Amino acid sequence: MRVVDAIARILKIEGAEFLSAYPTTSLIDAAAKADIRPVLCRQERVGVGIADGYARVKNGKTLAVFCMQYGPGAENAFPGVATAYSDSTPMLLLPLGHPRDRAQVFPLFSSARTYASVTKSVETITVGTQVADVMRRAISLMRMGRPGPAMVEIPADILNEDVPDALIEAYRPVKVTSAGANARDVETAARVLREARRPVIHAGQGVLYAEASDDLLELADLLAAPVMTTMEAKSAFPEDHPLALGTGGPAVSGPTLQYLREADVVFGIGCSFTRHGMAASIPAGKTLIHATNDERDLNKNYAADYPLLGDARLVLRQFIEAIKVQGGRPAGRERVRAELECVRAAWLAEWTPTLGSAEVPINLPRRPASQLSRLGQVTCARHRARPHHRRQAGRTSGRTAR
Repeated sequence: MRVVDAIARILKIEGAEFLSAYPTTSLIDAAAKADIRPVLCRQERVGVGIADGYARVKNGKTLAVFCMQYGPGAENAFPGVATAYSDSTPMLLLPLGHPRDRAQVFPLFSSARTYASVTKSVETITVGTQVADVMRRAISLMRMGRPGPAMVEIPADILNEDVPDALIEAYRPVKVTSAGANARDVETAARVLREARRPVIHAGQGVLYAEASDDLLELADLLAAPVMTTMEAKSAFPEDHPLALGTGGPAVSGPTLQYLREADVVFGIGCSFTRHGMAASIPAGKTLIHATNDERDLNKNYAADYPLLGDARLVLRQFIEAIKVQGGRPAGRERVRAELECVRAAWLAEWTPTLGSAEVPINLPRRPASQLSRLGQVTCARHRARPHHRRQAGRTSGRTAR
């Protein structure tokens, strides 16, 4: 078996359904022979974007792959990969590399050197018999902990080297593992959250990748705690839910701003709490509970009073069980939904004249946004009227790439 066929076979074993690609690379033909559908793009950054969007919609559970030629192909893909890295998108990148006898000669482009700063892992296959090990390492690192892009550079002169069939047939799909947080730390943090006067849950895209939307909803209902999401976590919590504050970014809704300001405890789950122009700022003076699967996030921009390291779904389950043991919903939380509805109604009333304005020229983007919002409400109402349809928040419903 040739190296290129071995790579295609491994992709098939790992569950790849299609290959986003830009010619020329013989991996395209090899993938087609392995019953993996090639999807060709017109520019490398677009090809990266195709794999990126697919990985997000699938919550990283189905392998997303992009391949391209060496030189200009690998160069043009850089902006898309950098975006995927900053957004923690799990995807596998398979650029060709220059032949090994000239790969280090100036000015030939080296993916292994150049992409090190925007991937979780980048490795070059230097010996054909290493292909299974190199691919397994890349896919494992791509999916474990905080997800992100991983790259395997394939020198053009290694593609046709022979690999023993038995070596590839022995390959097994990478199994992903995760862990919950320290049980004692969770118990302490859960008590703080339960006893808070005005808690706010701040959910990040880690909830989506952990497929923990149902657990987030259960915790919010248990505590009657308002929930906001980051831009990348949009749809992790249903925005038509009575406890939904909406998405926090460079602009936030009135209810989000008010509840963040008035909160005494903020529980960040599956988020990085990165101080950035595209993220809502956390006001000073809050007790901060921060649960993430990446230790680099903890105490990065905000001091965490209760830092927790673990998978979002497992940590949410730990909180739910701990709060139930501690007595469940605290007294006095029954009024939260009605209060939030009043705040939301008052805020929308302020914007009604602008959103419904018939002035000419049309008010962009507010008037169209208002009409689309009404259309969405009608669609949701019809959707809820069909009991056999089940919303799957955080999977394919309404998720945005940015």
